[in-house]
Amino acid sequence: MPPKKKRAWGKIITIILLSLGLVATLALFAVAYLRLEEANTRIDELDRKIEEQKDLIDKKETFGAGMNELLDTARAFDGVKMTDIVPIRTYSDIASSAWTNRWDASAVDGDIADIATEKKKLEDLLAAASVQASTNVSGTADESTIDQLGLGFVTTVIEEADALCGSDVWACVLHSDPYTVHFDADEAQLEYMTDWLRTGVAYHEYAHVLQMTNPGPTETAAASFGGDWETMADCFALTYLPGWSLDHTIWVSDVQYWNVSVGYGYTCDAPQMQVIRDWYEPLGFAVTPISQ
Repeated sequence: MPPKKKRAWGKIITIILLSLGLVATLALFAVAYLRLEEANTRIDELDRKIEEQKDLIDKKETFGAGMNELLDTARAFDGVKMTDIVPIRTYSDIASSAWTNRWDASAVDGDIADIATEKKKLEDLLAAASVQASTNVSGTADESTIDQLGLGFVTTVIEEADALCGSDVWACVLHSDPYTVHFDADEAQLEYMTDWLRTGVAYHEYAHVLQMTNPGPTETAAASFGGDWETMADCFALTYLPGWSLDHTIWVSDVQYWNVSVGYGYTCDAPQMQVIRDWYEPLGFAVTPISQ
């Protein structure tokens, strides 16, 4: 009989083992691949966060530079007697907003835009004041005096002011617009009206500008006048316009004159004049540090 063939169990086992080894190897490669993909994803995420942080740092530096430029522009107003002319509280609010938004790049963009807007407002105001101070559109002593006192930041309007001011007036300043003095056009044409009278009235009205734009100090000073802003404004003119009085004799011809009373009938005394000086001299805008 021919010899029986032996089954190739050894080869089968070897193939099975090789197959299992291949599967294991493939599994290891799969695991390694997944881990590599996960690592790459994490790296990409970290790279994205790093870029976001760099962008945020750049925006914060841009905001800081913008705030410094805004305050540098505001320093051009140092000493202007209308203390509220620069809205420094608004700048503080923007700085606080930027601190709140410090991890939100898009929100910081809004704060940067707000700073740029406020800087543009100051630049426009400075440009307008320069023009106002160097021109006298009406050609009157009223406007000339207001331009000199207000450094161009206060506007003069000559118009039919009685209805606007709510009574028969020579001039007035409205709380809703304290940077404009309204002079009545009809009063300006009166026979006895002189540049000297116009100048004194302008001082009185400028005092109202100061009162409205410096409410805190004004409240303290007005107490010496029984809280009466009008007699306080008269006293400002009497204190700072040499030779001014509330009663005038105006000659309109060789034989005809007018007795003209200007103001509210009370001439302040020396202590009250000192109150006016103590009120007026310290007034003035000054840049203060902005903190977040």
